[in-house]
This record gives sequence, C-alpha cells and structure tokens, in this order.
Amino acid sequence: MTATVSTASQSKLARGLVWTLKIVLALVFAAAALAKLSGQPMMVDEFGKIGFGQGFRIITAIIELAGVGLLIWPRTAFIGAIVLFGICAGALVAQVGPLHGDVIHVIVLGALTGLAAWLCRPGSLRSA
Repeated sequence: MTATVSTASQSKLARGLVWTLKIVLALVFAAAALAKLSGQPMMVDEFGKIGFGQGFRIITAIIELAGVGLLIWPRTAFIGAIVLFGICAGALVAQVGPLHGDVIHVIVLGALTGLAAWLCRPGSLRSA
C-alpha cells in the first residue's frame, strides 16, 4: 500500500514539475515574441544585423507564439517544445554568426526546451 501512495505522489510531483517548466518556458517565449511584435528597438536592431529583414522578426514571433500554444496544450506539448527548440537553434546560429552575442542564455533556454521535449515525448509524461 505504501508503494502505491509513494508512486502516486511521485507521479503528481513529476507532473507538477513538468507543468512548471512548461509555464516558465511559455512565459519566456511569449515575452520574447511580444517584444518582437511590438517593435522593441533592440529586436529591430538585432534582426537588422541578421540580414533577413524585419519580416523575419514578425515570422519568428508568430512561430514562437504558435510554439507556446502547442507547448501548453498537453496533446501537442512535444511538438511545441520541438518548435521552440528550433527557435533556440536559430537564435544560437544568429548569436554565433552575425550578432556575435552572448550565447549562454540561448544554450540554457535551448537545454530547458530540450528537457521539456524529452519529458513531453509520446509515451512519457505527455499527459502532464
């Protein structure tokens, strides 16, 4: 009987931690998307340096928001995490390449997004 209670409480804790991770990632990516969509000068400058034009800034923000929506919805959380991981991969390329910026924040965010994808993969804590 104790093993059942212990397993159930561990499962509940695990789901809570996965949800916490997903919410934190959703807030970070949504804030970044809103900064892009609102035309914050830093975002306009960065996307100007990348060289793909300001339309790419808008497209990136829309993809981020779509990824956030997919991440929060339990049945599509894995896909959302993969989409946001792709955003991180692109940001890493931009930081290493034309921006010559700080890559630590991109690596940490990418690692957390990768962890979310792993935890939400089909057959695991997907229902979390």
